[in-house]
Amino acid sequence: MKSKTSRLDRFISQNSDFSISDTRLLIAQKRILVDGCWAYSIQQKVAEFTHVVLDGHCLKDNKPVYLMLNKPKGVVSATKDLEHPTVLDLIQHPRKNELHIVGRLDLNTTGLVLLTNDGAWSRKISLPETKLAKTYEVTLSKPLSDEYVAVFQQGIYFAYENITTQPACLEILSDYSARLSLVEGKYHQVKRMFGFFQNEVLALHRVSVGDISLAGLGMGESRALMVPPPFTERRGRD
Repeated sequence: MKSKTSRLDRFISQNSDFSISDTRLLIAQKRILVDGCWAYSIQQKVAEFTHVVLDGHCLKDNKPVYLMLNKPKGVVSATKDLEHPTVLDLIQHPRKNELHIVGRLDLNTTGLVLLTNDGAWSRKISLPETKLAKTYEVTLSKPLSDEYVAVFQQGIYFAYENITTQPACLEILSDYSARLSLVEGKYHQVKRMFGFFQNEVLALHRVSVGDISLAGLGMGESRALMVPPPFTERRGRD
């Protein structure tokens, strides 16, 4: 993957009439601003969202975009699809074609989907060591019991991958519904965990990812997150 970070002197030479060797003098003359401060080194890093101004002219002002969407059933977590509407089809944003999806949902799963153009942020969310809780509301075909709570907390063995799921927090809401918090995202994990009890998942709705919740966002609606959310790492029983 091509790096989106470069040295300041290389960036200046690629985006102005000045050469790499000119950059040291430009810094000494205080003619370059990096993120609002005077540049101090030719080796200073210019990253994807670094703001660079030379002699009052902006050379780089790419801003990160963070969006949340309440995905309806039948919408694909993809940027393009020939058969179904995609999450991007639901979004009205001038830079939506720059966005990628953070944590996809199945076609028939509804709820919170995050989109961004900030690869570092989305990678952090996806890292297993971040232990970021994803919370779902689940509707089942058969009644639940307290045994589910204990087994989910213990972890369930998946023979295909030869792994045991990390402890998950299950709260029974009614005979046929529950709220489940996971810190991982194996393939069809929620359905497979309830499948351990031969209990079919009839509906699955993601209500939160870390500190971000749908918070009244209507089905099919989206809104911007102004800054990267300060995700709280979850450890222990969750």
